[in-house]
Amino acid sequence: MKTLKVLLIEDDIIEVMKLNRAISSLKLGHKIVEANNGEEALEILQKKAEIPDIILLDLNMPKISGIEFLTILKEDDVLKYIPTIILTTSSNQNDLLECYKIGIAGYILKPLRYEDYVFKIEKLLAYWSINELKKT
Repeated sequence: MKTLKVLLIEDDIIEVMKLNRAISSLKLGHKIVEANNGEEALEILQKKAEIPDIILLDLNMPKISGIEFLTILKEDDVLKYIPTIILTTSSNQNDLLECYKIGIAGYILKPLRYEDYVFKIEKLLAYWSINELKKT
């Protein structure tokens, strides 16, 4: 399995730590780049120096929402091909539908139990590390 460059867009420091802890405990060598909000993520992506293989995006964020971020991302001719997976606590069906309309690669609900979270992250990253990804 290949090592992934993952852009995590998450404003909650506890969630950022949880993802890093899960990846560390699974002994996965994936490189995580963190952005605290959509604006910061767009700045990272605009440099286009190191385009991530996948994006993990929280929906509920300050400044610009996850859905607004997705809309901007999908308008860019290079960035629109990055598989973007929603990692959220929102089970709102309208959010789910809107995200799939815009063009996400997956929608994962964050479970309450840490063990369940680690299981989901492991499966998610395993899937994308064997996928053929577009090189930009």
